[in-house]
Amino acid sequence: MIRVSHLTKRYGAHTAVDDISFEVGAGEVVGFLGPNGAGKSTTLRILAGFLGASAGTVTVAGRDLAHDSIEARRQIGYMPEAVPLYPEMRVIEYLRFRAELKGVARARRGAYVDEALRRAAVVEVANKTIGHLSKGYRQRVGLADALVAKPPIVVLDEPTAGLDPNQIRETRALVRELGREHTVVLSTHILSEVEACATRVLLLHKGRLVAEGATDRIRAMRSPTGLDVTIGGDAPTAVDAVRAVDGVADVRAVPSTSGDPRVRIRIEFDAPGESGPAGVAGLDGPARALATERCVAALVGKGIGVREVRAAEGSLEDVFAALTQESEAVAPADADADTGSR
Repeated sequence: MIRVSHLTKRYGAHTAVDDISFEVGAGEVVGFLGPNGAGKSTTLRILAGFLGASAGTVTVAGRDLAHDSIEARRQIGYMPEAVPLYPEMRVIEYLRFRAELKGVARARRGAYVDEALRRAAVVEVANKTIGHLSKGYRQRVGLADALVAKPPIVVLDEPTAGLDPNQIRETRALVRELGREHTVVLSTHILSEVEACATRVLLLHKGRLVAEGATDRIRAMRSPTGLDVTIGGDAPTAVDAVRAVDGVADVRAVPSTSGDPRVRIRIEFDAPGESGPAGVAGLDGPARALATERCVAALVGKGIGVREVRAAEGSLEDVFAALTQESEAVAPADADADTGSR
């Protein structure tokens, strides 16, 4: 649905987006992840046709964005981070106006507006003046605007900005639902947002694409640093038992989808010479075997049944931190972030 090739955007001497290439397939929910100033918003503005590129090409649903801009932009519903609204209009008036601008046929306009109101959860404020709405509701009106013409591609820039926790959960659920019928591209600097919504991740840092792939594959880019142990017994007792093991730096109980208590153990050895250090690079084979032996023995010694032992999954947070730190060494001096390259 979207093909980006060698996309670059410069503002004078500053390069906000630096020669990135990627594709987004039909039905994917792709998350642009990166710190503020990474180039996420700049990239999305270019995809939506709101900003021209300095170099490279963008194809949307088979239409070249530079040479067939109108048809390409018809395929996209775009919600910017700072949603531009008409504060003097009522919500339903604004969405009808926007539907007309986007070419929705008069006979379908009412039904499309009603559906957008419902999906963005703004039905209860449909007849209120936009200027009187909270920031969270204005954000959701912007989301309704992106959906009102039923585009095959939805581009969302920081869709949960300004929302309260309940609204954030609702928006995440909506994004997952949109993925059943639309191709969705969203940007965020919130790691949990990507894990909750996206099936694939594009990680940007200082305008460069430093990693991309399925969420699980991105997590796997950093070797695991601990063990997940599924036990049959009392979790607090298990935690206390493992905490007393030599070399265990951290241990905590985490939820298990199987219903059993699960103890996630992060292990770091105090004596690197014994079996090798266990840092962000993960445990090597001998170190993992030794760690497993020690922890299982401690659990069994306390009468705790051990049902499963496996490498703990990495987190996007670990990958994010490692990759953005690593890229500092190769980032050009003129790629420093500014407020225009989000």
